[in-house]
Amino acid sequence: MRLTLRSSHATHPGARRSHNEDRYVDRPDLGIWAVADGAGGHQAGEVASGMIADALEAIPPGLDAQALLAQIRARIEDVHSELVAESTRRGPDVLIASTVVILCARGARFACLWAGDSRAYRFADGVLEQISHDHSLVQELVDAGQIAPEAAESHPNANVITRAVGAADDGGLTLDKSTDELRTGDRFLLCSDGLTKAIPEAEIAALLHGDGGDAAARLVEAALAQQARDNVTVVVIDVAE
Repeated sequence: MRLTLRSSHATHPGARRSHNEDRYVDRPDLGIWAVADGAGGHQAGEVASGMIADALEAIPPGLDAQALLAQIRARIEDVHSELVAESTRRGPDVLIASTVVILCARGARFACLWAGDSRAYRFADGVLEQISHDHSLVQELVDAGQIAPEAAESHPNANVITRAVGAADDGGLTLDKSTDELRTGDRFLLCSDGLTKAIPEAEIAALLHGDGGDAAARLVEAALAQQARDNVTVVVIDVAE
């Protein structure tokens, strides 16, 4: 059985912002999809997310799974180093960084890599499952049992991320990874936190039902209807025979 992956995307500055610092990659020809959410505001968060997207889109076609993963890691690490160096050059209080969540597929398997709180989900048989695990302060509090998951979004430190491309760390950048088999009927969602902070997961699951070509647009429209405070970016990938 040969699997085909079809995808769609949508992005918007949000209901309260005029500038979009998100970037996406939608390249089924390369088997790569991604969402990057720039951090830094006037200090050029869009530069960070743009560098990530450009680096991923420059990966050559035709690589096997092992080579593809190696290329993704190497290119993101290069962007990380460049951003850290540029932030240092601009001054001690400057941050030019971006979250990233990446899905890549070869044959009958996929890998998801991420840093930050942009998320990856798999929607299958009516169930929405989060693949990624947020690198954020509130997620650490949830994991430690100090706050309930329901309290995370309203927590005063809900916007504090603990890992990002370009955020300096003595240990360098580590992209977490999850892998699994692709299954016919799977629908994957990559999104910036502008979506998940605007609408609950139950509504996201409901909006992922139906035609895949419109799913990305439906999700962004729903976030805007809730007056999304942040940029909203969505990539939806469908697996078919």
